[in-house]
Amino acid sequence: MARRVFYSFHYVPDNWRASQVRNIGAVEGNQPAKDNDWETITKGGDKAIEKWIDDQMNGRSCVVVLIGTGTANRKWINHEIVKGWNAGKGVLGIHVHNLKNSEGKTSTNGTNPFDHVTLNSSGAKLSTVVKVYDPPGATSTDVYAHIKNNLEGWIETAIAIRAGTAPTAITALE
Repeated sequence: MARRVFYSFHYVPDNWRASQVRNIGAVEGNQPAKDNDWETITKGGDKAIEKWIDDQMNGRSCVVVLIGTGTANRKWINHEIVKGWNAGKGVLGIHVHNLKNSEGKTSTNGTNPFDHVTLNSSGAKLSTVVKVYDPPGATSTDVYAHIKNNLEGWIETAIAIRAGTAPTAITALE
């Protein structure tokens, strides 16, 4: 069964990389807002952005954070992680820095975004629970193939981890 997932990523540097993962076809991913639509959404302020995220997450079973160089501790990335986890969705991270962008370039490895979110019940970082994958490979093609071959399993693991975790809420660190 193909899962429906919400992809979270830092738009400007990683949109091209994210589109590669979304197009793998192993899962049904959310459709990103087009540039003109996103301008309209952001002009509506934080409430409009939150509503767009809520609408996009509706009916999804997992949040897949695509981790690039500057993904960790961004306001809306943190919001999406917290929103997904608190709604009982599976959550996982995949490093995408070794996928080429539209200019054929890779980037540097980003830090773990789950280090910036804590479980309210214990104060432990969400990174102690959520799995993050750093696909191996000597080329962008190798990295893509590894993601393609493992994405479905990673999502199922994330959903199982969330289902087996006490229903504790999380918050982003300030």
